[in-house]
Amino acid sequence: MPRLFRLLPAARGRRAPWAARAGPEQAAGTLKDDHIALGLGTRAPRHLTTTVGGEPVELKPGKGRLSRSSYRMDVTYAGRFYRRQPDSIPGSRFTRDRARPGDFSSDGDGLVIAEWREGTGAEPADAAVAYAPAAAFGTGAQPLWTTAVDAVAAAVP
Repeated sequence: MPRLFRLLPAARGRRAPWAARAGPEQAAGTLKDDHIALGLGTRAPRHLTTTVGGEPVELKPGKGRLSRSSYRMDVTYAGRFYRRQPDSIPGSRFTRDRARPGDFSSDGDGLVIAEWREGTGAEPADAAVAYAPAAAFGTGAQPLWTTAVDAVAAAVP
C-alpha cells in the first residue's frame, strides 16, 4: 500500500509544526471536479478512501460551496470525531472531540503547516487524520462576502 503522506518536522520555537504532501485517494473511475486541490477531483465521501495504520478512516467533506463552513472536513477514526474548519483564507482550526489541539495553514501548494497547541495532548493520530485531508482539500476558504462580490463581478459585463 502506498504511503498517503509524509511528515517533515520543522523547528519553530516551542511549537512543533509539520508539513505533509499528498492526501486521500480517489476511487478509480470517479469524475473529477477541477476546483479540488491536488487532483482528487471530488468531495463525495463514497469516492474517497484513506487509512491510518491499515484501519479505515471515515471522511465527510463539506460540500464546498459559498460559506467557509461548507469547506469543513469531518473525520471519524478509532471512535473519535475530528473536524478541520476553515477560519481564514489560508488557515483552519483543528478539533478532536471539541478540544483544539492545533491549527493548519497552506498557501494552496500542497504543503501544509500545523501549529500544535501546548497542553492539548496532541496525539500521533491527530496528525495522521489531519494532514492528508488538509493537503488534499486545502486548509482555508474565502469569506462569504468575498465569494458573493466575485460572483457579482463575474456576472457584470
